[in-house]
Amino acid sequence: MEKVRFGIIGIGNMGSTHALSLSGEIRGAELAAVCDTNPDRLHWAKNNLSESVQLFDTPEAFFASQAMDVVLIATPHYDHPGMAIQAFENGYHVLVEKPAGVFTKAVREMNEAAAKSGKQFGIMYNQRTNPLYAKLRDLIQSGELGTVRRTNWIITNWYRSQSYYNSGGWRATWAGEGGGVLLNQDPHQLDLWQWTTGMMPKRVRAFCQFGKYRNIEVEDDVTAYVEYENGATGVFVTTVGESPGTNRYEISGDNGKILIEDGKLTFWRLRVPEPQFNREYTGGFGQPECWTCDIPVPDGHGPQHKGILQNFTNALLHGEKLLAPGEDGILGLTISNAMHLSAWTDDWVDLPLDEDLFYDKLQERIRNSTFRKEASAQTVLDVKGTH
Repeated sequence: MEKVRFGIIGIGNMGSTHALSLSGEIRGAELAAVCDTNPDRLHWAKNNLSESVQLFDTPEAFFASQAMDVVLIATPHYDHPGMAIQAFENGYHVLVEKPAGVFTKAVREMNEAAAKSGKQFGIMYNQRTNPLYAKLRDLIQSGELGTVRRTNWIITNWYRSQSYYNSGGWRATWAGEGGGVLLNQDPHQLDLWQWTTGMMPKRVRAFCQFGKYRNIEVEDDVTAYVEYENGATGVFVTTVGESPGTNRYEISGDNGKILIEDGKLTFWRLRVPEPQFNREYTGGFGQPECWTCDIPVPDGHGPQHKGILQNFTNALLHGEKLLAPGEDGILGLTISNAMHLSAWTDDWVDLPLDEDLFYDKLQERIRNSTFRKEASAQTVLDVKGTH
């Protein structure tokens, strides 16, 4: 293979952005085909993409075409697992937009299909390209921070106006999107939470507010508490209804604490690990000597979506290791599902997750929904700067 041919199914907000990136900005890649059931989006593709790009108006024709090597899935969330399975069955490599799906039961089936196919499988976790989080992961995984004791993430700068939710009939509904801020905006942070620390919670207690700030039926404000196997605890706070918001991620460990905020990583490093100091210190009041370390991290947010596209292309052409394997998509989604289930049942949720119970509760919300959106034309929004 000299060049990787990409085909995109779903050319709305993210799909159209990826289409433009693949039209000459990714080394070794080219856009070969797009598919959308909306004639307006195919009209956009005809006017904005190369004449060589094949256009398809049905998934069946798209998958049968063999016009590409990779299928990039950018459809609404519920469709991701089913589309991926179809792509694998037709012999394609797959790159799926986040989230991996709406419920882990379907995503588990997608992962099994990927393993059976032997094809490359990636997910668009573009925040893994951010040098801040890559450095944090390195500091934790290398043991610099010692054993993790506590994680706190306040991510309230996902501001979204009512007009955003009105831009598509499927948005912010149980039947159309399957969730709110946890499933749309926070898949990045829920992934990074477990990716940087290398830990999944053992149980979750969450409190979700549904339609608190916006005229939607899904969650737009969440506060969650988690416990880990090693005794560590964590808090996750998120909303789309506050401005200005905060993005503050703090991790405490035996050797100090690390903070990411305002585009900067700071490491407060203890000269003597806290457990050792506690064993040896006899002076009553006092605490370990602490050094404030400004950790060197490259400027900027990293290559983001284009970085994942380049990495996936390099994996096929040169055997480069995937930064965001598709199988990892189930991890952050498990935390999201657990938070929803905890709020719905008003109780703790243990992991591994009861996938059947979550699915049943989700279907119950879909069946019992009385929410109706005002009719509005679907709008494709500019996603630049939204990560």
